[in-house]
Amino acid sequence: MGARFSRPRLIDEHDPRYRAHVEQMKLLRINQRAIRPPRARDLFGSEAEAALRDWLAQQVPLSERRIVEYLEHRGRQAITKYRELDAVWLPEPKTIHVFEIKASMKATSLRRAVRQLRDTQTILRMLFPRVHTTILLVDTGIPQTPEEAAAQRAEWIAKHPDRQPPADPPPTLAGVLASLSQVRLVDTLAELPDNPDLVGLIRFSVDDIIALAGAENLHLDWDEEEDEEEDADEEPGATGQYFYSSESETDEEENPIAAALRKALEGRNT
Repeated sequence: MGARFSRPRLIDEHDPRYRAHVEQMKLLRINQRAIRPPRARDLFGSEAEAALRDWLAQQVPLSERRIVEYLEHRGRQAITKYRELDAVWLPEPKTIHVFEIKASMKATSLRRAVRQLRDTQTILRMLFPRVHTTILLVDTGIPQTPEEAAAQRAEWIAKHPDRQPPADPPPTLAGVLASLSQVRLVDTLAELPDNPDLVGLIRFSVDDIIALAGAENLHLDWDEEEDEEEDADEEPGATGQYFYSSESETDEEENPIAAALRKALEGRNT
């Protein structure tokens, strides 16, 4: 089996090919149906990311080159993709440190974050011999103990008496970390593991983000319906973090975004 990824480039937002991609995505959105406006929780996630990026920049020099262009191979097809990294530190020419910033009330979101970072690490190892990865987790309500998890389940059942209750309480942070042996929970950047095969994890509370950004600059008015929708939104759409392109028309069967973009362009030109 051949390599899954090839030809990576680490670029900034001013790269001409990336700018062309951004303009194409804008055109696609114009021609799509109305998109649900972002929820308060979505907006808070973006605000927390910006606050933690500013915090990081005070600790280490961050690079503007935090977009990866690469080819992903599927059989005989090669698909161009872009992956936006939350923060990048280049401590030396042969070393890169990638930070994934995630705000979540579910401990299971860490599993997806680790998968994303593993793919990113695989791609970037073609450019850098040492690729370190760290998750900055903004905990918006993850239960810390079995008692807290049981209380959250009981509260959900009380609020929704006519709905099927969840079979089990939500996983605790410690419970998920026990299944992720490669993740190391630490308190500071200085304590992050030196081994690039390990994933560092630093946890922040909502109060920590308020202290960094100010409550007046944050969307904190979440409601219970938003909490319920988080699982559905766990996987981002292709128009967000990734962009697909291919010279093969047959690849559009696998790639609805490319097909939609082609139709949108045709509609603009007629």
